[in-house]
Amino acid sequence: MGRWYEIAKLPASFEKGKCIEANYAVRKDGTIQVLNSQFYKDKVRVAEGTAVVPDKREPAQLGVSFSYFTPYSPYWILSTDYTSLSVVYSCTDVLRLFHVDYAWILGRSRFLPPETVRYAQDLLIGEGIDLFRMQSTDQTGCKDD
Repeated sequence: MGRWYEIAKLPASFEKGKCIEANYAVRKDGTIQVLNSQFYKDKVRVAEGTAVVPDKREPAQLGVSFSYFTPYSPYWILSTDYTSLSVVYSCTDVLRLFHVDYAWILGRSRFLPPETVRYAQDLLIGEGIDLFRMQSTDQTGCKDD
């Protein structure tokens, strides 16, 4: 829960800006509000979604959707210490024609020490995730509220 800043990611068409962050909060109905924001084309852009925990015995495996019309996508928290670092992975098959991997390294601050980022990358590599396309997220010049 709370605010997480995107440190690095595998490229995603829905994330093209800078100053990317995600805010998570439990709603009264038990679902999780997901508020993603980024600065893109001179504006702060926000997308609101919903996360659910389909199996309470597996709280690190979530389903996330940003539209009432799309099914929940798998979203796995591979590792977190809750206070500084979270490593997240998702994948989907598009029309059974091709496979898309998503991965994020998130931090409680906009910048993490290089050794922490390397640790997160090694976790992803250990899960068989190809990081060739992973890129750092620009968190410079961001305005915090």
